[in-house]
Amino acid sequence: MRMRRLVFVIAICSIGVGIFIFLPLQKVFAFTETRIDNPVVHYLPFAGDDAFGIRYTHSIHKSDVLEYYRSVAGNRIQMLGMEYEDLAIGMPAYAEENQTLTQRDGKYFLQFDKEFIEDFTIFIGDLDLDLVFVYKNYEYDLKKDLQRGKSYLFEVKRISLYERWKGVRLT
Repeated sequence: MRMRRLVFVIAICSIGVGIFIFLPLQKVFAFTETRIDNPVVHYLPFAGDDAFGIRYTHSIHKSDVLEYYRSVAGNRIQMLGMEYEDLAIGMPAYAEENQTLTQRDGKYFLQFDKEFIEDFTIFIGDLDLDLVFVYKNYEYDLKKDLQRGKSYLFEVKRISLYERWKGVRLT
């Protein structure tokens, strides 16, 4: 009888440990390489602040572009707006439906009213220009942490302790 109880306790503990290790509990900002069989997840733990951004230097204009986002319910991403200096190649020159474009102090501000996405793909170019992920007033250099010339799926999601061990934390 004691042996059965011991086996039962060990089984319950093993199941508990398995659940703890494999259940996706921690919310993260995840960058997962695309077009690869066994991608590694590069992640940054979510620390309560739902606002984040991406700042990059435009390859033609050589001026900074800032994109503003927010994580919303269900791990969705709300696009809030963009800030940039040039209207030429690759930058919006007018507002579409549910958008507002304004200009002040030599910069353009494009605001999105109701733009929600599940994820987006980001390409890490091989040019020596800035590409940073901004979170909690800190800039994470994506060209240092991710491989140049590769595309990554960006999403807000929950990962397990096991996935964290297999992945790479942004520094």
